[in-house]
Amino acid sequence: MQDVTDLPFWQLLTRYGGADLCVTEYFRVHPDSRLDPDILASITKNPTGRPVVAQMMGNDIPSLVRAAKELEQHPVAAIDLNLGCPVPVVYRKCAGGGLLRDPERVDSILGALREAVTIPFTVKTRIGFDDPSVFEQMLPIYARHSLDLLTVHGRTVKEMYRSEVHYEYIARAVAAMPCPVVANGNVSSVHSAEEVLNLTGARGLMIGRAAIRNPWIFQQIRQHRRSEPIYQPTGREVLEYIQALYEAVCDPQVRETSQVQKMKKYLTYISDGVEPTGQFQHSIRRVITKADFFRICGEYLDHDSPIPHVPLRMATAVGVAAGSANSDEG
Repeated sequence: MQDVTDLPFWQLLTRYGGADLCVTEYFRVHPDSRLDPDILASITKNPTGRPVVAQMMGNDIPSLVRAAKELEQHPVAAIDLNLGCPVPVVYRKCAGGGLLRDPERVDSILGALREAVTIPFTVKTRIGFDDPSVFEQMLPIYARHSLDLLTVHGRTVKEMYRSEVHYEYIARAVAAMPCPVVANGNVSSVHSAEEVLNLTGARGLMIGRAAIRNPWIFQQIRQHRRSEPIYQPTGREVLEYIQALYEAVCDPQVRETSQVQKMKKYLTYISDGVEPTGQFQHSIRRVITKADFFRICGEYLDHDSPIPHVPLRMATAVGVAAGSANSDEG
């Protein structure tokens, strides 16, 4: 997920089991672009011990081909083209999910990249821009270009993260595509992971927001699929995770109030599992110092009771990934 699942977050996530496969934040690609050094570091310094997919976003064919060839010079398992980002500043530039309004252009981009890329080439898509009926037109395009993997987020771009996920469209992709299909959208617990796999027939899951709230989710899914007891963290363990997250992602050179503001972004995802009334999130939103931030966290989490698995509220974010049963955009 852009500006969230960066190298420090990957380093932290490995302590809790981590995903089977990780996808970088997206490299913004245009005629004047160069590979972002911070995102590139997550490839060259990969702390996960797992394969890494380099994700690109753009619409200029020569630039995308150039960036893909540059990325191939680094230890990446695949090159991925993002056709799913629903952020308005992205889709208004006809990038990410905005490209779904122009199937012919997508066809040309995929053809050029498939010809240029010598390692596995993958695509992350939504089911349409504002109308899922276009998905029936997109599937033959995806099939024609010999993708090695297709990840489908089961909402349109305009639906953002607000609607229910249309898993039937992911099932259609599974039936139509000659390559493996990964399901994405609201995979937030062990039980929803199993349900989505059963509903769609997908070969794997992509998980994003749930990995912020519950970094144990990858381990829990593996345990469930092996019929093992599922690990349930206590409140104190979640508090320790938040403390480790603060140390991992907050730059000591940045003023304290900015660090606290950054942590509030993460707590948007974590707070749902802490208590049901919303009071924890309400209190966290009002703190401005590190001391007050951790005082509030301690009031709600300094205990040894298990934290329940609860669905995420609808919220926005973009992509960490996993393979056999593990990763999501939202």
